[in-house]
Amino acid sequence: MTPSPASSGPGAPGLDIPVVTVAPGGTATTSLTVRNDSDIVEAYSLEVVGDCASWTTVEPARVSLYPGTSETVTIRLEPPRSPEIRAGELPLAVRVLPTEHPDAVRVPETTVHVEEFHELRTELQPRRRRGWLRGRYRLAVRNEGNTPVQVGFSPGQAGEELAFAFNPAEPKLEPGESVEVGLRVRTGKPVWFGSPVVWPFTLATTETGDQDEARADESAGRPPLDAEFVQIPIFPKWLLAVLAVLLALLLAWFALVRPAVRSAAKEAANEAVQPRPTPAGEQGGEGKTPGNGSGGASASPDGQGSGEGQGQGPGGGGDGTSAGGGQQSSATIDLKTAAGETKPGTYKVPDKSVFGVTDIVVANFQGDEGVMTISFGDRKITTIALETFRNQDYHWVTPIKIPANDTVTIEVTCAKPGTPATGRRAQGCHEVLNVSGVLSRTEQ
Repeated sequence: MTPSPASSGPGAPGLDIPVVTVAPGGTATTSLTVRNDSDIVEAYSLEVVGDCASWTTVEPARVSLYPGTSETVTIRLEPPRSPEIRAGELPLAVRVLPTEHPDAVRVPETTVHVEEFHELRTELQPRRRRGWLRGRYRLAVRNEGNTPVQVGFSPGQAGEELAFAFNPAEPKLEPGESVEVGLRVRTGKPVWFGSPVVWPFTLATTETGDQDEARADESAGRPPLDAEFVQIPIFPKWLLAVLAVLLALLLAWFALVRPAVRSAAKEAANEAVQPRPTPAGEQGGEGKTPGNGSGGASASPDGQGSGEGQGQGPGGGGDGTSAGGGQQSSATIDLKTAAGETKPGTYKVPDKSVFGVTDIVVANFQGDEGVMTISFGDRKITTIALETFRNQDYHWVTPIKIPANDTVTIEVTCAKPGTPATGRRAQGCHEVLNVSGVLSRTEQ
């Protein structure tokens, strides 16, 4: 670009700057002619001022001229490709400051036409979503161009199984502005059984409204985003196998087991109602029948019973250790221990009794840390680290017998109190032991 001739008053340079057009991210140049019309040698400093100063330079920035001579300097414009450089017209000015006559400063101006550029950045999160019927995604859109745009979305899918909904549907963005758009993907019908179905789809972001051919080509050249929706079945695959097994068991019951049970029950009922024959000679002369409540004991010549048919009373063990019946019983030891302390808790078996222990349950509901030892009398049953459990139970088929006046003991060493359901750390450890079994009397 060549400037037109310039004129100026005495002692001032001749100045003129042509209009210039530049594209962000590119480079454009124009020129400025400085003429010395004074009668002395003059040096001129050139400085760009105004909105274009940050990305405009003058080469050279200082010239020295003899009287009646001139020099043309180059003005180089290099605007960055950024939303901050808005499209449109911007003023450009160059301040020409004479060294010897600073009062003769001149500021020639011109207009810079900044061209438009369009750039959209989109990001979809997550790229893969699982669900029965629908999935939700987040689409982040940023306008990195230098002019306002209205954005539209074009989903693509091989079939018509998916429906798409955007909120907001067509946002308008200023340069440098961002927006988050909600995307909901929905299928037409559920998958009841079987394997998950993968529905891939694409999502293209375009500029809506009136577009010129260049902008339309730019939107068409932008690659779409790839994503997928994984539709999981309502009922898992293993449920079919379970239902098949249950159906087979049900058929086996009606076909095999139930008829056999009904036949056995019928035979037992028939046997119960059949009359039993009376052995000959069993009836006495007085017409009495056997089974008169004597318990089946035979009589001796002196009229006393022999006692061979008598049974033991309820709860009798037959081993001579229990004189009375036994009953289910349980006891609870609630033990609180300060941090760093070792403390025992006991339950004493009542006098003249035997406690046959079959079950114990230990609770560490705070999640304390430390050690617990459980003993029955002098017999150590187990030692447990508190941090390995919250609730623990033990069971025995053969009861462990604890004699009268012996104790069930738990000894806790509290290393670190835990945190109960309140959410605040406890001041000390707190454990509970429940012991249950059969409590039998050894004397009447």
